[in-house]
Amino acid sequence: MKITRILVENLKCRGCANTIKNRLINLTGVFSVEIDIESAAIKVEHNQSISRLGIVAQLQSLGYPELDTNNTVLHKAKSFVSCAVGRFSDEA
Repeated sequence: MKITRILVENLKCRGCANTIKNRLINLTGVFSVEIDIESAAIKVEHNQSISRLGIVAQLQSLGYPELDTNNTVLHKAKSFVSCAVGRFSDEA
């Protein structure tokens, strides 16, 4: 079992965190996901079937690129949508 810690851009609220957690926990080989909104840190416990790069790619596709990478306008727009989805699913 491996633990991967990733710092991301655009993580601002519980809606963002809900979307990230729901998407990552559904990846094959992921056992748990912990998110610290204040530090924008994501900790993923997983097996060898998923790599760090696979987790980073999934986060980037949601609009949360790794810290100190290219945070484009498209990433920011995707993160707003992901945030809204996370807020909506939190209320359901």
